[in-house]
Amino acid sequence: MLQREVMLQHLRQHSPVIAPSMLKCDFGDLRNEVQKIDAAQLPLYHLDVMDGHFVPNLSYGPMVIERLRELTETPFDAHLMISEPGRYLDEYIKAGCEAITFHLEAVPEPTELLQEIRRQNVVSGLAINPDTPIEAAEPFLEHCDLLLIMSVKPGFGGQKFMPEVLPKVQRARQVAGERLIISVDGGVAAGTIGQCAAAGAGLFVAGSSIFDFDDYRQAADKMLAEVHACTETASQKEATQCRP
Repeated sequence: MLQREVMLQHLRQHSPVIAPSMLKCDFGDLRNEVQKIDAAQLPLYHLDVMDGHFVPNLSYGPMVIERLRELTETPFDAHLMISEPGRYLDEYIKAGCEAITFHLEAVPEPTELLQEIRRQNVVSGLAINPDTPIEAAEPFLEHCDLLLIMSVKPGFGGQKFMPEVLPKVQRARQVAGERLIISVDGGVAAGTIGQCAAAGAGLFVAGSSIFDFDDYRQAADKMLAEVHACTETASQKEATQCRP
């Protein structure tokens, strides 16, 4: 299990990161799914934890993650779509999660929990729903290592990407600079991932756009090619605009 600074270095070294959303994997053949993900050299597992209360769906918890941890050394980011995430923090760290991301909507005053996550040498992540303005998260960004901007309503996979969240990505990058890892989750695929990258995101949670394909590496490479093309275009445009 990677300690916080090593985990942050890992994420930056592999940026842009495609993180498979395990909500969409085949839980009936989990061992094979892990083998395919690791064979594709995807650098992060995104673990969608739902409690049926904060979101209207149930998924899995620390016991499943602990067993998953036995199958791979690839780092885990637990996305806690749950009420009272602080109550269960130690369980997810013990299960082997190198990053813990919880929702601002569940913890409106998140500073203490973000600091506690860092005190336990784990990457601290804060998530915001599509309806939550970025201004609500700005006072807490200094305590975050990772900001997850939802581009669908949390709780279900396979939803359509909401482009109206992209200004939040841009604003977060402007406010926090390059230090902050900005992630987008929901409807991320070829055709949308480039927009997220151009706005300033560097970590992309991908569900159907990975698991609907036989070759996970090929699926990831297609999206990464779009990321590189769009960020290069954005950089050229910015350079042109900055010329005297």
